[in-house]
Amino acid sequence: MKVLLIGNRGGTNIGGCLERAAQALNLEVRLLESRSAMHAPLWIRRFNWWVRGRRPTWLRSFNHALLAQCRTWRPHCILATGLAPVNRQTMRALAQAGIPTLNYLTDDPWSRTHRAKWFLRALPYYRAVFTPRRANLDQLSITGCQEVHYLPFAYDPELHYPDPPIGAVEQTRYGVDVVFVGGGDRDRVPFLTALLRTGFRVGLYGSEWDRFPETAAISSGQADPALARKATSGAKMALCLVRRANRDGHVMRSFEIAAMGTCLLAEETQEHHAIFGDEGQTVMYFQTIPEMVTKLQWLLEHDEERLRLARAAHHLIVNGGNTYADRLTTMLRGRESGDVR
Repeated sequence: MKVLLIGNRGGTNIGGCLERAAQALNLEVRLLESRSAMHAPLWIRRFNWWVRGRRPTWLRSFNHALLAQCRTWRPHCILATGLAPVNRQTMRALAQAGIPTLNYLTDDPWSRTHRAKWFLRALPYYRAVFTPRRANLDQLSITGCQEVHYLPFAYDPELHYPDPPIGAVEQTRYGVDVVFVGGGDRDRVPFLTALLRTGFRVGLYGSEWDRFPETAAISSGQADPALARKATSGAKMALCLVRRANRDGHVMRSFEIAAMGTCLLAEETQEHHAIFGDEGQTVMYFQTIPEMVTKLQWLLEHDEERLRLARAAHHLIVNGGNTYADRLTTMLRGRESGDVR
């Protein structure tokens, strides 16, 4: 089977994860990188983003290249990730050519950060849309999408596995009480501030944290997969915050932390309960900042329970069909995972 992916390689980009998954499944796969539609001087990218409705600089050229690839290679299926730079005209042409098009909608297209009219006009032309957030299932159906399926995020076995620190230098660098890996959103700052005020030793990785006076001093910047793995494996606990602007009920890190074998304290959501079960089975949950602090303190004082939870979550995720190969198989077979609209 020939699968044409549209996404990005590098880091933990899901396009690259799905490409590795396809290769592991012995599929013929090619990937068109979405970022090639964005290349331009910074001022042009910003103009297109803010003035032209988040329009990729080379949207038309990318679509011409996509259609040319389909004519010469003749894929059996196209799987796009997120807000792929495919316009409505191209979606119609692909439908006329009889090529099924799927989208793993990794971002919320109605968020203030991602909303783009050109993408929303193309969205109903996908044969099936798989979303890792229940919050937009009905909205996708109302928009006119033919099939809408809930499909959670996953983990990549080549990137996400236990990698504990070795030696005194690494132990000193990564052996913190709590680690958080994720973008520096303003509404996340109070969570990190509370940890620091309580006296936890905190490891903080991700973009934008140096913007805030409260977190600038401990920000370690963006982490590549190897660094994120080492930092997560070295910490006693890992904090999992959803992204409110994206209407998340869980995030990529929900699976990644568990796959790396670290004790997980997660925001309490319907999706997290569906993934990890009730409180205390594999993870612990919190709803408020004081509850977060209290539970982290308790876990820090109870080593055996913390290690038990870490082992239980790791076993659940790595033995539960939660790799991107599993997700790819689900999408290509057209089988839903959970809610369908």
